[in-house]
Amino acid sequence: MDKIQEIKLEKYETKDIHDAHINGSLNVIWRDWDNVILNHPKMVYVTSVNPQEIKGPHLHLKRHSYFTCIHGEVIFIIQENNGNYVEIKSNPENPNLIHVPPNVATAHVNISKDVSKILVLADVAWRPNDNEMLNVTFDDYNWNKWESKIN
Repeated sequence: MDKIQEIKLEKYETKDIHDAHINGSLNVIWRDWDNVILNHPKMVYVTSVNPQEIKGPHLHLKRHSYFTCIHGEVIFIIQENNGNYVEIKSNPENPNLIHVPPNVATAHVNISKDVSKILVLADVAWRPNDNEMLNVTFDDYNWNKWESKIN
C-alpha cells in the first residue's frame, strides 16, 4: 500500500492476578496475521523527541515506515505528494499506527513537556552510510501553531 494511512490500534486493560483490579494496559502494535503491514518489519526501533522539539522533516527512499507514539504525545506532519500536509496526533492513550510510504516526507513534533518516544517498524533495515534518507524542508508549513499546543 503506497498511501498515508492511520490505523487505530487495539488497547486492552490488564488486571492483577489476585484481585482483578486494573493494573495497566496492553496496546497491540502489530501481529503477523493482521495483514496491516504487508511487508513484514525488518527493523524495529524507538526514537525519541525532546520536549517542544521537531524531528525532521525527512523522507526514506526505499522503506515503508510505521510509527506509533508509546510515551508522550506527538503530531506527525506528513507532506503528501501533491504538497498538502496531513497532521496526525499519536499518544499511548489513543493508540494508532501511522503508515508513511517511501518518498513521502514526515516530521515529528513533540507537544508534551517530557521526552516523547516513538516506536518505529520498517520493512527495510537501516545500515550506516546507506544514503536511504533524505532531509527536506517544509518551508510553507506553519510550525508556529504548535507552540500554543504544548501540554
